[in-house]
Amino acid sequence: MVPLIDVMLVLLIVFMITAPLLTHAVKIDLPQAASQPSEDKPETVALALDADGGLFWNDEPLPAEALGQRLREAAARSPQPELHLRADQGTRYQKLAEVMSLAREAGIGKMGFVTVPEP
Repeated sequence: MVPLIDVMLVLLIVFMITAPLLTHAVKIDLPQAASQPSEDKPETVALALDADGGLFWNDEPLPAEALGQRLREAAARSPQPELHLRADQGTRYQKLAEVMSLAREAGIGKMGFVTVPEP
């Protein structure tokens, strides 16, 4: 019984020493502001590629030659729109990589892929 009491007292001392270290905090006075968060969400541009390599800008057909100009115009807007890429399953990766490269060269900062979840 005595060895158990010794172990208990040693553990009590260890916890008394380490407990203040775990709750260490720095007290600082943070500034307070009374502003409302901005609810402006940037516009999104849906760029779709079909299996034949055809391009669609917000569901409207777009010639491949006009893609670079359209991307530069979108990149120049403020706030810059997000580019959502949708590609058909049969689309060649080469075509998708070219579109992504054109978007990067045009200065598009935010790009995402749109997929359809499996049922």
